[in-house]
Amino acid sequence: MKNLFKKWNSISLVLRIICGLIIGIILGLVIPKVTVIALLGDLFVGALKAIAPLLVFFLVMSSLAHMGEGQKTNMGFIVMLYMLGNVMSALVSVVACKLFPVTLTLAEAAGEDMAPPSGVGEVLKNLLMNVVSNPVGSIVNANYIGILAWACIFGIALKAASNSTKKMLDDFSAAISTGVKWVISFAPFGIMGLIFNVISTSGLSALLSYGRLILVLVGSMAFVALVMNPIIVFLCIRKNPYPLVFKCLSKSFITAFFTRSSAANIPVNMELCEELGLDEEQYSISIPLGATINMAGAAITISVMALSAAHTMGISVDFGTALILCVLSALSAAGASGVAGGSLLLIPMACSLFGIPSEVAMQVVGVGFIIGVIQDSCETGLNSSTDVLFTAAAEFRDRRLHPEYYAKLAESKSAEEA
Repeated sequence: MKNLFKKWNSISLVLRIICGLIIGIILGLVIPKVTVIALLGDLFVGALKAIAPLLVFFLVMSSLAHMGEGQKTNMGFIVMLYMLGNVMSALVSVVACKLFPVTLTLAEAAGEDMAPPSGVGEVLKNLLMNVVSNPVGSIVNANYIGILAWACIFGIALKAASNSTKKMLDDFSAAISTGVKWVISFAPFGIMGLIFNVISTSGLSALLSYGRLILVLVGSMAFVALVMNPIIVFLCIRKNPYPLVFKCLSKSFITAFFTRSSAANIPVNMELCEELGLDEEQYSISIPLGATINMAGAAITISVMALSAAHTMGISVDFGTALILCVLSALSAAGASGVAGGSLLLIPMACSLFGIPSEVAMQVVGVGFIIGVIQDSCETGLNSSTDVLFTAAAEFRDRRLHPEYYAKLAESKSAEEA
């Protein structure tokens, strides 16, 4: 049994996930009534969501506690890349909607019982209230904005702590990271359960009437992932960006696609950053932050759905208003929750820019829930994989500009290990 487990882990995680994906599709088509299979997906996502808040809290706190005075950091540049990605993604979706306008078939809203934010002011208020939320409650409720805020406060406060205290933080972080790796090793079974649930319950028939909308959404996301992001990365690293882009997509996009949660995919991204040889003190902060504010896919969803609603209502959108929509989508997307469907409730706020009634806007939200099987999966995959992509691009750029600093850093780490 032990040898079998070792052999299983020696196979590439991506290959194991693909096997789980294929088996899940087959089971969903052949035995859709055996719903117990879907439990595997619920258990996998539940385990990731349960451990991710603890991982973020201890990693960020430990990283800041160990960060020395005057130590080099790329966080400002990484945040700039996150926000640039949001704005450019919204702009891509605006152009796509102009080239391929979509008319929606509106029905009863699936999310009528959910209260969307009434404006940017409410989004900002909710954001600030999450920052000052009770730290224990933030961990229990997976409020990542609050977790990041309190981890930063405690981490900075612990910079003056003794070495033994900092060592204890390291031990906690290492133990949680090991637990995360154990959970991730079961990803193929979780993916099998998740795809089985999608195939056996939703099928593909419900998506056919919204084919054009799905194509515009997914096409915009594909353009961002395969054209726009590589251009941004190239400007940072000044060499072929596609090996890095495809590695992030293959390792991060796949799991995020099925879990449909940027927060649940944080452990996967942490492992990928380690595999890329990035500085843990940087990515232990940038990856959780990215799961909160790096929402390129959400910016696309908000823009496309709002413009489709405007086109359906016969409202003409000029270029200036479209640019305002880009900024609004980018900012509101940064406040979108890191869970499945988090961007949909921000659609009414974007629709209000065109004077679309809330009743119609909520019907558009209902359409979003109908196509969520594909839309939200692709959106989350783009969001999460870009967290690693931009973190890596920022560090590789800094290594290119400051090779002496990183050479000394490598020497000091080698001395510590010896």
